[in-house]
Amino acid sequence: MRKFLALALALVMVLAMAACGGTPASSASSEAASGSEAASGSEAASGSEAVPASDMRVDVFYYNYADVYISSVRASMDEQFAALGIEPENWDAAGSQPTQTDQVNTAITAGSDLLIVNIVETSTSDPARDIVEAARSAGIPVIFFNREVNDNEVINSYDKCAFVGTNAPDAGHMQGEMIGNYLLENYDAVDLNGDGTISYVMFKGQEGNAEAEARTQYAVEDADAILTAAGKPALSYYDPNAATKYLVDTAGNWSAQAANDYMVTLLGSYNEDNGNMVELIICNNDGMAEGAIAALQNVGYNNGEGTTIIPVFGVDATDSAKALIKAGNMTGSIKQDAVGMASTIMTLVENVQAGSELMANTDQYTVDEGVAKIRVPYSMYDASSED
Repeated sequence: MRKFLALALALVMVLAMAACGGTPASSASSEAASGSEAASGSEAASGSEAVPASDMRVDVFYYNYADVYISSVRASMDEQFAALGIEPENWDAAGSQPTQTDQVNTAITAGSDLLIVNIVETSTSDPARDIVEAARSAGIPVIFFNREVNDNEVINSYDKCAFVGTNAPDAGHMQGEMIGNYLLENYDAVDLNGDGTISYVMFKGQEGNAEAEARTQYAVEDADAILTAAGKPALSYYDPNAATKYLVDTAGNWSAQAANDYMVTLLGSYNEDNGNMVELIICNNDGMAEGAIAALQNVGYNNGEGTTIIPVFGVDATDSAKALIKAGNMTGSIKQDAVGMASTIMTLVENVQAGSELMANTDQYTVDEGVAKIRVPYSMYDASSED
């Protein structure tokens, strides 16, 4: 009788669980399988198909998640990886090269099939070369991206190595053209103290970084060329006694906070009341531009219509910078195409996935002669640009 009651109670419990949608643990795997079939059926009915999961292990190493542009690249990369059925292992070096090197070695030991590296240290080729040697020893392809690495010491040293990035000088040239033309159209409004010369500050970012070096040089040189050709004086650095004509994020992070700190201090001495207000701000990325704008807004500038606008130019055309430009708080930026960067990298990922040569199927891209480097083009972005 006791056994009969126990069996009856068990039956009642099973029926109750079924009525409530519950499933015993022993049948969880079969339910997942039937759920997958149901999902596939619904996807087929809606005209799409489930992407089969890939067993390829891809490890992506970002120099710093906190970088706004890099965050946009990562978001696009993750989305495009999902379309290939790949779930990447993402790593954040947080600006530390030793951390990133350890992460790469850990990934290789774990059986990585592909390394995609946004290198931290760019002032020397040693870290990138060490990563290449580790990849070569394991027979793993490696793709560097965004932050320039050396041709012969890094890329050409391994036949399974490539780079995807921009042509660094282009951003500086475009920014210089944008600045020069803007100033010619708005010279008197920008020249706040009426001395006939535009004073500027340059936020460089990281010393030794190829992108920072090129942007710093050509933005000013090209703007000066446009101004002087029109009979205007060349730009004048806000502090004529400064040993260098730029300010550096000492942490090497191109951060909004660093630019904000500099501007807050600078505005204490260089302002309209003293007749020496900084009249132009040039930034090598949009994060620093946003930090500078926040400092300006705290003292009444760049708050939109009806306030004095100090022209601020950046690089990247991040979503937040675009919003500032559309609102009239920022003047312009040079678009570094995050989606284009990601999709170009995906072409190489698909090559590895298919067992093809790393640089196969790249005829549609701009590739450097004699080295496996693909260049993603920049473009200008201002208030008239389409998103």
